[in-house]
Amino acid sequence: MKKNLAEFLGTFWLVLGGCGSAVLAAAFPEVGIGLVGVSLAFGLTVLTIAYSLGHISGAHLNPAVTIGLWAGGRIDGKIILPYIVSQILGAIAAAAVLFVIATGNGSAIGNFAANGYGEHSPGNYNMIAALVSEFVMTFMFLIVILGATDEKAPKGFAGIAIGLALTLIHLISIPVTNTSVNPARSISQAVFVGGWALSQLWLFILVPIAGAFAAGFVYKFIGKE
Repeated sequence: MKKNLAEFLGTFWLVLGGCGSAVLAAAFPEVGIGLVGVSLAFGLTVLTIAYSLGHISGAHLNPAVTIGLWAGGRIDGKIILPYIVSQILGAIAAAAVLFVIATGNGSAIGNFAANGYGEHSPGNYNMIAALVSEFVMTFMFLIVILGATDEKAPKGFAGIAIGLALTLIHLISIPVTNTSVNPARSISQAVFVGGWALSQLWLFILVPIAGAFAAGFVYKFIGKE
């Protein structure tokens, strides 16, 4: 139960910090933080949770990460479902809090930082571009996670490497899909946007999981003695 609660709280913080920065602060007149600020916000959420709750649950914060770690032989399969449920609930709770805040000045939520492709991509990138981006970014994210948390890796630095990796991923791919690499993050925003966001959600659930799964097997091969 404690591990599941840690995953709930950690994913809550990731969505509130990352998506919150995109919805509330990215385009704020004159002093908005822009895409660089949003990228840093996502990385900082992972960095802070890795060092505060990582010792409890491992700070997965992401169904794709949980599945990728399982594929890489790092975790027992019995924790997958409880972790994923906790992550999705935490993400939705954060989106609910963000909805209340974002509409507090009478504004509509707009795209609410939801992930999308085609006309709903920030840069109008098509489905194939979105699919490739999400697969490759999640694949590399898991390679970094698996490598940084390897018992042979330098101790105490995993959270920094993982947080910076997520920052870099957002710096690259926000224009393509608003960057998911995390099905829980995508589900939470799509629930409140509805319509097009729900109809495109399949990509942001299936593709990150596929990328993470592939990375797990690849790292298990290259990381063994």
